[in-house]
Order: sequence, then structure tokens, then C-alpha cells
Amino acid sequence: MKIFIQVVLPVLVIFASGYGLQKWKKLDIRSISTLSLYVATPAMVFRTFYETDLNIQYMNMVVFSFILLFLLIFINKIYSRLTKQSESLESGLILSTVFMNSGNYGAPIILFAYGEMGFHYSVSILVLHAIMMNFFGVYYAARGQAGIKTAIKSVLEMPPTYAVIVALLFQWFDIKLPETATSAISLVADVTIPVIMIVLGMQLAEIKLKQFKWDKIAYGVVVRLFVSPLLAAGIVYFFQMDPLLEKVLIVSAAMPSAATTTLYALQFDAEPELVSSITFITTIFSILTITPLLYILG
Repeated sequence: MKIFIQVVLPVLVIFASGYGLQKWKKLDIRSISTLSLYVATPAMVFRTFYETDLNIQYMNMVVFSFILLFLLIFINKIYSRLTKQSESLESGLILSTVFMNSGNYGAPIILFAYGEMGFHYSVSILVLHAIMMNFFGVYYAARGQAGIKTAIKSVLEMPPTYAVIVALLFQWFDIKLPETATSAISLVADVTIPVIMIVLGMQLAEIKLKQFKWDKIAYGVVVRLFVSPLLAAGIVYFFQMDPLLEKVLIVSAAMPSAATTTLYALQFDAEPELVSSITFITTIFSILTITPLLYILG
């Protein structure tokens, strides 16, 4: 109960405030999310990569993430073949079970649970997962329509991608920013997590649940909230990692479906109702699964 009150509850309260605000005022989410994507998140990402001493742990993080990605895709393909699902439904299941909400949900949970060092790892995971989702997510949502070309374009349109590149160049060439610049960047970066949490609550308020396919939703919940963290725990066993990074990776893998995938599903007509349903239900059910996982990991 202590973990729930200190770590999970504050996050849920902020989500709920965004949800309630959107139900009440019907704001333009696109404007707020654009502010987050183009201003706040790049500032946070730049500060993290500018200040962080990159080492082998970050390479482990990249390798881990790709192994988990391909394992989850493989599981979905096996399930789709065995149950004779259409390509569209297979794409919808991949969107809703492979890509986790490591940004809006995972980053604040990890910040509350593991402090600043865990949060630094979480921001790196956030950027990596966003790039992977913008490539592989778009590819699976749009296959047969736009495919790889659209996926590459999607990655190149992400401002945080360039924030990482610039920060790494500053590190490699030992370029020191003046204190006024770092203070300004930090001021903007500090608002990122609250803003993206509120945006998630607003996005959940906009999800329209019409027709529930309970067998597919149950499958999505099991894969996203149970199979994914179990796979993550198995993968980290074979790496020599910082114990804190191990915990951050497992907790990130246990996050509900990424809200962004609903946008891809809508844009490319990849079972949008199913993806929205799984996103909503996994977010609700994660309240029951995150707390015991944090307790088990310590």
C-alpha cells in the first residue's frame, strides 16, 4: 500500500486531472501535445543526453529493447497464424501489445520509484522506444499502403531525435553551454513530465469504446502487462547490467499500451477500435499490476 500511495497514486491523480479536464472543457489536445513534442520533450531529452555519461549500460538498453521488440512481434505473429487472424487485425494486435507507454506513464512512475538516476535511464528509454515506435509502429500500421518510406519519414520528423544528436555532438566535442542557456533549457525540461502526463489523461478521455472484442482484449492485456515484463526479466538475466537499469527496463516493459498507437491505427485503419480498447483497458488494469511489480523488484 505504501508503494501505491507514494509512487502510483500521484501519477494516477495527474492522469485523472487531464481526463477530467478534457471531459469538461473539450480542449484541443493537438496543440498541447505539439507544445510537448516540439518544445518541452526536446529540452528534457537534450538535458538528459548532454549531462549523462553514456556507457555500456546504454548499449545494453538498446540491445535489450530490440530483443524484446522482436520477441513480442514474433508472439503476435504466432498467435495470429494459430487463430487465423487477418493482416489488419495482426497489425492492430502488434500496435497495442508491442509498444508500451514508457513516456507518459513509465517515466513518471520510474521518477517516483527510483529517483533521478532511474529517471535518466527512463528518458533514454523514452527516446529509444519513441524512435522504434515511429518506425516499426508506422510500418505495421501502414504496411501495404506506405510502409518503410513513411516509417523513416516519421522518425525524421521527431524533434527529440535531433535533440539527441545535438546533445551527443556537444558531448563528443566537449562544447560547454553558458549557464544562462542550461538554466533556460532546464526550466522548460522541468515541465515536460507533468505536461505529458496530463496529455495522456486527455488522450484517454478521447478514446471512444464502441465494440469490445473481449477475446482479443484479454490477449492484449496478458501480453502487454504480464508476458512483456516476464520476457524483460528473462532478457536482463543474460546481461551484465546496473541493477537499477534492470529494474527500470522491467518496469518499462510492464507499462500499458502506448496511446500514440491509437493515432497510427486510426490513420492507417489498422483496427482502431481494438487498439483503442486495449490501450484503455491495459491502462486501467495496470493500476493493479504496477504496484506489486514495484514491490517485487524492490
